[in-house]
Amino acid sequence: MSETGSVKFVCEHVIAELPVFAGFNQLNACRRKLLQMGVVGVNAGGIGFGNISVRDRATNNFYITGSGTGAKSGLATNDYARVVAFDVERNWIRCEGAAIASSESLTHAAIYQVEAAAGAVIHGHSTSLWKQLSHIAPTTSRGVEYGTPEMAREVQRLFRETEVREQKLFVMAGHADGFVTFGIDLREAFAVLIQHL
Repeated sequence: MSETGSVKFVCEHVIAELPVFAGFNQLNACRRKLLQMGVVGVNAGGIGFGNISVRDRATNNFYITGSGTGAKSGLATNDYARVVAFDVERNWIRCEGAAIASSESLTHAAIYQVEAAAGAVIHGHSTSLWKQLSHIAPTTSRGVEYGTPEMAREVQRLFRETEVREQKLFVMAGHADGFVTFGIDLREAFAVLIQHL
């Protein structure tokens, strides 16, 4: 298992220099807005929270903010990881880049796996949104921790049993203040968030 921060999955990390990828500038601009809004960042204990990803439709890989980048105001390509393979049942991902993929990588992967239209995912924290939408919007089970295979399976359950595909939002009951939005692209994922704040 990876020993960095709060990553709970087994990470096969291939250290490599990532080129500026398609959508990098838009991804970085969106992340800066999320940081300014306080839905991504770092808590008083120095632990980063929130992450953002985009799918590379040509390869079906996805680029996600690296673990431990919450305090940075601007990110370079070496602050992102490219997730090239994952296995929920094995609690395993393979990523490339200088950074290890975010602790919520399996959650992002589960969304991309079950929703072919999804091109971007935002995971953030907002006490007001979390309290307002818990058990009104699609909500994961309280006993399920973030960044685990159980959370990835919960995402799959939400797609089977709820209106999450239409709402493009869910609340993480067992991850205080945690929520996820997604969309065909970052613009839509961000618009879903703004609509509920």
